[in-house]
Amino acid sequence: MTIADLAFYCFAVPAVFAALMVVISRNMVHSVLWLILVFLSSAGMFVLLGAEFVAMLLVIVYVGAVAVLFLFVVMMLDVDFAALKGQVSRYMPLAAPMGLVILLQLSMGVGAWVQADAAPGLRQSVTPDPIQVENTRALGLLIYDKYLYLFQAAGLILLVAMVGAILLTLRDRKDVKRQNVLAQMWRDPAKAMELKDVKPGQGL
Repeated sequence: MTIADLAFYCFAVPAVFAALMVVISRNMVHSVLWLILVFLSSAGMFVLLGAEFVAMLLVIVYVGAVAVLFLFVVMMLDVDFAALKGQVSRYMPLAAPMGLVILLQLSMGVGAWVQADAAPGLRQSVTPDPIQVENTRALGLLIYDKYLYLFQAAGLILLVAMVGAILLTLRDRKDVKRQNVLAQMWRDPAKAMELKDVKPGQGL
């Protein structure tokens, strides 16, 4: 067994175990912490594969932003998770067939990508020579050259989703004092401050 094989097992075994604990853990905070371990272990495996850019994305984006956001939301919201888990059995007849269909589709896609006769040619057509181009630059060439319009469309969809979420949660409250930035910028400096001559023993 080489050092690379040993490192793979050191990352793969904790990733599988942590993924199992994410599902079966009774405490939601513990589930998020196990999820962070899954991301870190997956990042280590991506480094072993030579995809250090994807590994850094997992650490910075998923661990540094998404997982921490999940953790804060779970800790701040007073949600009765026991009641939610009690209702899981109601949706099992619908969720189980959907899960099997998704698993079948993923298996067919991976099998076609690996076992098909044209699979090696397809992989070579989208993958530059690793000796000439490092993987970070190759990924940039694919995203910003070959799939530029799809990448921009994905960003536009995310922008629309963000604007929609803001509009759905926006509430106009009358009892909240809001800051008028334009009024502060265009105010008269001579009227912004008023000096009072307070006599000794007197108040304002």
